[in-house]
Amino acid sequence: MYAVIETGGKQYKVQEGDVVFVEKLEAEDGATVTFDKVLAVSSEGNVTFGKPLVANATVSAKVLGQGKDKKIIVFKFKPKKGYRRKAGHRQPYTKVQIEKISV
Repeated sequence: MYAVIETGGKQYKVQEGDVVFVEKLEAEDGATVTFDKVLAVSSEGNVTFGKPLVANATVSAKVLGQGKDKKIIVFKFKPKKGYRRKAGHRQPYTKVQIEKISV
């Protein structure tokens, strides 16, 4: 059984037991979060697609931790103008484990 959920403007295909890194959620470690934006659900070979969401479908997950990705360098440069800007960025994320998919 798997589901396609949307959170943080991105879509994730998840199964029970999966560990997924999603956009940062305001939740404590060990808390349970519920994703109610379920776009598709597959169980026993039957796939149900929502228009745009599957009615009464939810995905429960446990928050394992908060963190930041590796640093990326943002470098802007314009030739012959002496323009250079260098900045770094670390995207925050939340690590969740999918516990239950219910339809």
